[in-house]
Amino acid sequence: MLDRVRQFIDENQLFSPATDQLLVTVSGGMDSVVLADVLHRLGVQFAIAHCHFRLRGEEADADEQFVRKLAKKYEVPYFAEFFQTKEFAAQEGISTQMAARVLRYNWFERLRQLQQLDYIATAHHQRDAAETMLLNLTHGTGLAGLHGIRAKNGYVVRPLLSIGKEDLFEYLVEHRLVWREDSSNDSTTYQRNRLRHDVLPVLREINPNLDQTLQWTAERVGGAEEIMQHYVEETAREARREEDEVVYLSIATLQRTAALPLVLHELLRPFNFSYLVVKEIVSSFGAIAGRRFESPSHTLVKDRDQLVITAKKLTSFGTHQLMAGQRELNADGLRLTAELVEVEGFEIPRGKNITALDADRLQFPLIVRRWQEGDWFMPIGMKGKKKISDFLIDQKVPLNLKDHVRVLVSADGRIAWVIGFRPDDRYKITEETQRVLVLRKL
Repeated sequence: MLDRVRQFIDENQLFSPATDQLLVTVSGGMDSVVLADVLHRLGVQFAIAHCHFRLRGEEADADEQFVRKLAKKYEVPYFAEFFQTKEFAAQEGISTQMAARVLRYNWFERLRQLQQLDYIATAHHQRDAAETMLLNLTHGTGLAGLHGIRAKNGYVVRPLLSIGKEDLFEYLVEHRLVWREDSSNDSTTYQRNRLRHDVLPVLREINPNLDQTLQWTAERVGGAEEIMQHYVEETAREARREEDEVVYLSIATLQRTAALPLVLHELLRPFNFSYLVVKEIVSSFGAIAGRRFESPSHTLVKDRDQLVITAKKLTSFGTHQLMAGQRELNADGLRLTAELVEVEGFEIPRGKNITALDADRLQFPLIVRRWQEGDWFMPIGMKGKKKISDFLIDQKVPLNLKDHVRVLVSADGRIAWVIGFRPDDRYKITEETQRVLVLRKL
């Protein structure tokens, strides 16, 4: 088996056994005990990390002591962490299993960086990959879920992924290795265990070589996903633009793509939109502008010719003051600079994120706030009033971006600049202007 593992490491370029140093995650169970022994026999330099989740009482304490002794046996560094798993799960509103996963992988990565190790090695094997693949399929998944567990995912590597469960057991017997049994593996309370004990045995009666078959399928699906990702990246280059923490997607470009719901789902994956919501978004392309869609973290509005995506965290913006002589203002993600200059030789700058105002007509402190219903100003070049709500409609500002438009208000209550759009005509530079206040939105 050592040759098979060595070949798998080389073929998948997991790491360099001769030079890289690993953090090996060891629970004390059969799989992780085999992983530690195999890497030791291959001459790989590694440290051992063990997680104690405070879920199984004395049994978990005995596991920790066992792994500690295992590290002494191989004469490698040993690290253990004792988590308050149930408390974390309750705090985050997630399952205990999910909490344990989040806690351990976050700790593994922090430890890897702190100890300056190259990779994190886990003991996932062929049967784990098969179970993950079928579990994802049961819940509904895309290509990423169908290829199961990756051999290499960032800094996480799985050297045993091509090895079957029976091979692991034979290795244990051959080398007379001792391991710990986790009693929770027999509980059908967990979905994976129900699949493992009740479903997979039936499927293996149909196909005794099921694990290998699913591994080959996963390899093909993984290849298809790579092709898909290239196509998605090309589409993103054409359709996507970003500006001021807002993402825009061209509807016309999207409509030219093949398998549009699938491609759009991949484009929107970083924003946590489900596939069902993505299908609704696609259906809205022929409808009027203004349809709003929500994910746990983002808002998407179908505008006239584009999709506009904003993070929900942008909705918090208070009232901030810019004092006389103050050169910079940082306000909930908005950064403004202010510079007072003499008018002689001054050229009025162009651009939506910069304005020049008659400083002597302004009253300090200047106030930066969100626009409000009823706000009006006199857009430069006009002599009459314009409600900001109507002005934003004229500017074709998407619905979810209107909430984030800020105004600069003189201390007398008059709006001097709709920030990022247009200044007020009453504060424009004239022949009588002596001092200019230049404001830049960065």
